[in-house]
Amino acid sequence: MGTVGAEAAEVVGERRRLLNVAYRLLGSVSEAEDAVQDAYARWYELPRSRQAEILSPGAWLTTVTGRICLDLLGSARARRERYVGAWLPEPLPDRTEWEPTGGADPADQIVLDESVATAFLVVLESMTPAERVAFVLHDVFRYPFAEIAEVLGRTPAACKQLAASARRRVSAARAPMTTTGQAEVVRSVKEAWESKDIAALVGLLDPAAVMTADGGGMVGTVLLPVEGGARIAEYMVAISDRAPGLQLLERSVSGGPGLVARRDGVVATVASFEVSDGRVTRIWVVRNPEKLRPWVREG
Repeated sequence: MGTVGAEAAEVVGERRRLLNVAYRLLGSVSEAEDAVQDAYARWYELPRSRQAEILSPGAWLTTVTGRICLDLLGSARARRERYVGAWLPEPLPDRTEWEPTGGADPADQIVLDESVATAFLVVLESMTPAERVAFVLHDVFRYPFAEIAEVLGRTPAACKQLAASARRRVSAARAPMTTTGQAEVVRSVKEAWESKDIAALVGLLDPAAVMTADGGGMVGTVLLPVEGGARIAEYMVAISDRAPGLQLLERSVSGGPGLVARRDGVVATVASFEVSDGRVTRIWVVRNPEKLRPWVREG
């Protein structure tokens, strides 16, 4: 019975790691949770004799979770073609800053590092499903290509090529400045936004900056990216004029400095930033309420 109990504890103990893998593969907390739950359901459906034959339950669960995510990624493109406006990954709060109002949230189990930054996840969205799986499992989680081959149903050599192709996409993406410098720029954006200082905002935004918003068709927002620092600055000030009483908070968003907009105590918007050479180059704004569930808490 002791051995059985130890095995059961080992299986349950894999959940956090699997959730971290699945979120980076899918960019959605809810979809990651569903994928991990599905993997566990398949494990518990196995006969006890079959479970005993599996030398590493953790490796088995990782393979199954990876295959589930691969299938979801394959169908995601079609789903996102029907999505209203731009689709962005779900932003993650820092649980040390943003305490839950009650109950555990899967987002609290996700480790916040550079591999969950919005800029990084947006690059992952540009990859094929196979590239994304190969890259995330190998470069982020250090799984050997022999194990990745089991997930993708390809040879280890083919998986290595997929990861290399994905790596080139990441390398081609513009790298943000250090977190310290980024925090200072984001703080200046907040102050200029609060004072409705268009000139100051224009000075903080790269002339070729792009702002992308995700409302999911559930709340009002721009459906197409806003391009150009001047246009973005004017849009930000216009939003302030239309939403009196908007409270801006400096908070960590997916592991990096960001802003949270709250009105009447309710989080309405979560924004993350990419900064280069002291100016904001990209802003990602999430307003879809379904993607803000982890933020329904007192910050």
